[in-house]
Amino acid sequence: MLENLSERLQGIFSGLRGKGRLTEDDINGAMREIRMALLEADVNFKVVKGFIARTKERCLGAEVLDSLTPAQNVIKIVLDELTELLGRTDSKLVLSSRIPNVIMLVGLQGSGKTTAAAKLAWRLKQEGHSPLLVACDVYRPAAADQLQTLGGEIGVRVYRGDGRDPVEIAREGVQDAIDNLRDVVIVDTAGRLHVDEAMMDEAEAIKAAVKPDQILMVVDAMTGQDVVNVAAAFAERVDFDGVIMSKMDGDARGGGALSIREVTGKPIKFVSSGEKPDSLEEFHPDRMAKRILGMGDVVSLIESAVKVQQEEIEQEQAERMMRANLNLNDFIEMNRQIRKMGGIAKLVSALPGGDKAMAAGQVDEGALDHMEVIINSMTKAEREKPDLLNGSRRARIAAGAGVTVSDVNQLIRKFNEAKKMMKKMMPAVEDMQGGKKGRKGKKGRRRRMGLPGMGGMSMADLKKLQDMMEDK
Repeated sequence: MLENLSERLQGIFSGLRGKGRLTEDDINGAMREIRMALLEADVNFKVVKGFIARTKERCLGAEVLDSLTPAQNVIKIVLDELTELLGRTDSKLVLSSRIPNVIMLVGLQGSGKTTAAAKLAWRLKQEGHSPLLVACDVYRPAAADQLQTLGGEIGVRVYRGDGRDPVEIAREGVQDAIDNLRDVVIVDTAGRLHVDEAMMDEAEAIKAAVKPDQILMVVDAMTGQDVVNVAAAFAERVDFDGVIMSKMDGDARGGGALSIREVTGKPIKFVSSGEKPDSLEEFHPDRMAKRILGMGDVVSLIESAVKVQQEEIEQEQAERMMRANLNLNDFIEMNRQIRKMGGIAKLVSALPGGDKAMAAGQVDEGALDHMEVIINSMTKAEREKPDLLNGSRRARIAAGAGVTVSDVNQLIRKFNEAKKMMKKMMPAVEDMQGGKKGRKGKKGRRRRMGLPGMGGMSMADLKKLQDMMEDK
């Protein structure tokens, strides 16, 4: 999503960087190209008009025209305005003191409401809440069955009622949550293929019956400019509080994501980019703007690594990692934790220029599996002491894994690079773990980062990591 827009904008800025000074004509030309890029990305034309006017006014100031680095200033201005367009600050989901909190999801049919409801329930459960899902879509065939299945997969109870009256089901669902000590109720309402009076009347009736603390509109990111009209209609009738942008992993142009905040004034609270329960993420406007401009999203990458650190490992293994004394078993573990962070594709796409590398097919998403097959062809002694791997052993491993000796040599090279990087990261690891002795968990085990010391890695280290994981 938004890859084409990102590529177009980066191309425009590349042209500006080659000029020592910018004239008014240069800026006017750049603004025309940016306008076309936004319109081609299906951004609402009124939003584009306002964005270009604000950006152009700032770019024509002395800040740019009299600067020694005009291109950098233009990029900064575009980044600021793009962030403003998406929402200047993060808008997190804040639960009230009411028990149970009621969250109502609205949106058109096919926008992904039911899936979003389950993902939100999973997220709240991970945060220590006890959610209840309420199936109020009594029109779409098997809608309640779908929610029941999703709820079963994530261990969250689903209330279905009599399956006939959505307003009564919603009301009974809240009472069921009270009776069973559930602190959050997520109401999945029905949608239609387009906005109509019956849907809006029902949404208003459910809102009046359960008095939700939050109303979230689920929007399909692939809808395009029409999403603005749909959102405006819902804003007028049910006055929703925020947006869940679904299907951000699709291949549509994604202009709706850039339009909805400006037109409705409602913030994007979550984005969903996959089918798994953990694929619902908080929306950060500044990070999205940087990714669109090809600057990567290393902060989110670090946050993913910190989440993975919660897993415990044996003290002996932790000590070895802290001393950067890795063996190939540890290398497999590191690779598996990269998968938990979303896989190599997500890791690389968070680096500056990563989206471009992915689009160009320069990253082998199966590289980690390839490495693991080779390591599993080694003996226990060879995995624990890689120095034993002489020429004859490498030939035997290559034959067992169905690869060439060159592939085995490449793996060992990457492993040695990882050991060197671990030594660089040790200060950050020690700092996060409370000093050289580390911080112990309930069973005397030490904790470590999923991708150790990510917080202490420089940009050069991150790019080096990207190179390591690519099959050259």
